[in-house]
Amino acid sequence: MSEQIVLPFLKWAGGKRWLVRDHPEIFPTEFNTYIEPFLGSGSVFFHLQPQQALLSDANQELITTYRALRNRNRMVENLLKSYHEQHSEEFYYFMRAQTPTKQEEIAARMIYLNRTCWNGLYRVNLSGKFNVPKGTKSNVVLDTDNFRETAKLLRRSVITHSDFEEIVDAAQENDFVFVDPPYTVKHNCNGFVKYNEKLFSWDDQVRLKHAIDRATDRGAKVLLTNANHDSILDLYKDYVNHSTLTRSSVLSGKSEHRGKYEELTISCWA
Repeated sequence: MSEQIVLPFLKWAGGKRWLVRDHPEIFPTEFNTYIEPFLGSGSVFFHLQPQQALLSDANQELITTYRALRNRNRMVENLLKSYHEQHSEEFYYFMRAQTPTKQEEIAARMIYLNRTCWNGLYRVNLSGKFNVPKGTKSNVVLDTDNFRETAKLLRRSVITHSDFEEIVDAAQENDFVFVDPPYTVKHNCNGFVKYNEKLFSWDDQVRLKHAIDRATDRGAKVLLTNANHDSILDLYKDYVNHSTLTRSSVLSGKSEHRGKYEELTISCWA
């Protein structure tokens, strides 16, 4: 474990900054390889700072961004500084329309849009084009950025674009797998159910459960977060270590839809 604080560089719907802040005791203190098949903003990874990790996500652009920060962090940082100077409504929509091919440009664009779009939401249309409107924030370069340390930490990791089942199946005895899938059931009107169902079906939830069963049979430690819903509880009824945690949500355009929401955590180890 490193003493250097390294914070996530992205804001992500369903991110777990609240979990590492309010419930750091929920994670195991000893494990071999840290494994995360639904990486997102990587809040738990950056909190634990493992000595070795396997990180993955189904979002190719996201994985390219992590690889760029690992391999070309100075180039990404310089591009972000340039975008900060140019930021305006016109520049935002210009960048949103771009499709860069260089690793560092893909990463810088993604971070720029994430920091200046509405609520840091990642959403694409049916053509796969990012379509979130410009938000109110204008800071592209943050005081909390520490890309040099981010790169050091990521260099201890294998970063891959893969289906979650392959990643969970890689877990061996005493590895720690943190599993935070998209929520596919209605979870207190979270507003992302329809979108997430397109990405992660109920059949995927069942497939994930079977992968977790195999991993725990091999002796891996698994922590699952999911919707606090009867269907999820029934799916994981053979796991007894359940907890219900409360989080805040601000990912709604209307204040009356913001508030406190419950999430389920299931600890799958002795």
